[in-house]
Amino acid sequence: MTGFNFSRPLCALGNLYVLILIARAILSWFPLHPDSPLIPIVRFLHTVTEPLLAPLRRIIPPAGMFDLSFLVAFIVVEIVTSQVLCRI
Repeated sequence: MTGFNFSRPLCALGNLYVLILIARAILSWFPLHPDSPLIPIVRFLHTVTEPLLAPLRRIIPPAGMFDLSFLVAFIVVEIVTSQVLCRI
């Protein structure tokens, strides 16, 4: 009898979070009007990613117009996903 393999769902969640970070980055490049149909999606992306990004923003200062905390978060999530969650 084999037990439940936790690596697949955890790996999938980590990969999904990476995609959510990418979607937030891409949507941040485009100005949205208040009546845009994408507003609920942008709110969801902010709700899901802000708990990770907000503490990093307090530690890592922006470099001009670039939010380096996002880059750090992306790299950390990608490393944790590929090296830890997908190898359990």
